[in-house]
Amino acid sequence: MENVTQLRFPQQGRIPSWFKTYPAVATAALCALLTLLGWLALVAGQVGGAVWILLIAYGIGGYESAREGLTTLWQERELDVDLLMIVAALGAATLGLWQREYYLLVDGAILILIFAISGALEDIALQRTERNIRSLMQLTPDTAWRWQGGQTQRIKTQQLQVGDRILIKPGELIPTDGVVQTGSSTVNQATLTGESIPVEKGIGDEVFGGTLNGSGAITVELHQPPESSLIQRVIRLVEQAKTSQPRSQLFLEKFERGYARLIVGVGLLLAIMPPLLLAWSWETTIYRALIFLVVASPCALMAAIMPTLLSGIAQGARQGILFKDGAQLETMGRIEAIAFDKTGTLTTGVLQVSDLVPAAGVAANHVLQVAASLEAYSEHPIADAIVAEAQQQGLSLLSANAVQAAIGQGIVGHLAGTLTRIGKPQFVTADLSETADSHLLQASHQLEATGKTVIWVTEQQHLIGLLAVADQIRPQAAQVLAILKQLGIATVILTGDNAATAQTLAQLVAVEAVYADLLPEDKVDAIEKLQQQYGTVAMVGDGINDAPALAQASVGIAMGTTGSDVALETADVVLMGDRLEKLTQAIGIGAKSQRIVKQNIALALTSIALLMVANFFGELTLPAGVLGHEGATLLVTLNGLRLLRTDAAIASISYL
Repeated sequence: MENVTQLRFPQQGRIPSWFKTYPAVATAALCALLTLLGWLALVAGQVGGAVWILLIAYGIGGYESAREGLTTLWQERELDVDLLMIVAALGAATLGLWQREYYLLVDGAILILIFAISGALEDIALQRTERNIRSLMQLTPDTAWRWQGGQTQRIKTQQLQVGDRILIKPGELIPTDGVVQTGSSTVNQATLTGESIPVEKGIGDEVFGGTLNGSGAITVELHQPPESSLIQRVIRLVEQAKTSQPRSQLFLEKFERGYARLIVGVGLLLAIMPPLLLAWSWETTIYRALIFLVVASPCALMAAIMPTLLSGIAQGARQGILFKDGAQLETMGRIEAIAFDKTGTLTTGVLQVSDLVPAAGVAANHVLQVAASLEAYSEHPIADAIVAEAQQQGLSLLSANAVQAAIGQGIVGHLAGTLTRIGKPQFVTADLSETADSHLLQASHQLEATGKTVIWVTEQQHLIGLLAVADQIRPQAAQVLAILKQLGIATVILTGDNAATAQTLAQLVAVEAVYADLLPEDKVDAIEKLQQQYGTVAMVGDGINDAPALAQASVGIAMGTTGSDVALETADVVLMGDRLEKLTQAIGIGAKSQRIVKQNIALALTSIALLMVANFFGELTLPAGVLGHEGATLLVTLNGLRLLRTDAAIASISYL
């Protein structure tokens, strides 16, 4: 795709694109036009023409419902709402032709029309999800510039392979995931994270397909095939969400089948018994029975859930929150407890130098320079943190020789002829010529007590200082945990890290309980215990070791940017941005959707009850019954679509 913003104009003589995009809307519009024309023809006294126009409206507006209803009856031996509506409409038409009350044909046409409009609104909700998928697909360009023999060659994105290097020019969409090899730039990741502020990207940083490169040219090396990129996984997850149904919707559909049989049975009794018991005329009896079929039909009840949940899914996608299906959106609204993985979830997962304590008479920069110069020869994450800190401070690295690493202990070598040793206290103290300074010993013990990893630095068998490295807490973690506490949601940490580190983090972010030193299967056991205690339990994680617990939880939530492939595939909800506060936003959308669903169910049941009472006392006409019943259906559907408003997610927490 050369230009993803290219506009396409409809060609003359072609079917309008909206007709193909929204066939149910086009059908409802045509049915409405024919119904209006039929009514005008009756007003003008053109009875014959009016009858034919109205019958055509019946055929166009009711075809899909009749087909679905008859298919269900034939294949599953079940009655459904679609067939009930068609029977009621045909009954009105038959009664109108029999009694020459031709306006009854208009009543039946209005019934089919409003039923078609209800289907059209549901189609709009479904098509919105389709548009989200198409817009995501358009974010990935069809071609990329691949380096080949010292030159760039334009090839299809699908032909790229792991290890290929591609050139991303300023202002271009990034075709697939990779790691920056040369150059630096800012990248707008709003399509994946919802954040409009561009992110600085340099050598070694990962970039994602579907994001927009800024003003710098960069070359990127692919570390996975294009079909496994983050944007492609998002597309697959959105497609899954569109086709799945929550348990409440499945229950209502099962309820609908039995309810439809009951309504038909009661309708038959109402069509036969009143003339025998109450001396009603057959015309009045059949008319009331037809109205009963209309007003007792659970259309509004069936529309109470799915439009709302689909709207919530679409709103979540806008905000960088991906619900895999409506069931998980439903579950998010009733979470009682949340278990958090520590590393990469409550923390950034990246080690940083947190403390630097020099010995008396030694400059802090000298300790950092010595440590970084030797650690530059190590590939350990602690070494990376120390070297990164020195580079940030603008310190130059000293040349080293005779460098040797002791796996899991430390590293030793010569810097400008000076023997230098760096590592764990027990590794360093074995070479000390004197007892370590009490000030340094006390500092080391205090830092270790807070869960930090302490690195000692010596020169010529003299301790010159120590550094502490730690995984940094996410800036939003404490605020998110505070909000969850206000909402009455219990919080727990599940981690494979040691108890001291986990307890320190728990105190800083006010988590209620800690389970430490856990293997993946231990996390599953912990989730099971929490479910027994609280009921609905969510798990938030990002690593492969979190996948079993994510699967066991009532709802699994993965960090989308830093999460492993396994975690993303296992989780039910994906927070696309690397920001933890999207969790409270997801809970807010889920809770608001549940509130709207409850409103819809109450409204649907109330409307059915009131209309049935009005029909029993003979105060209801068929048009009024149709408008009341289908009006409630439309109102329920429109109420569900409120979640599509742009401010719905921002204000969602206030609805909890």
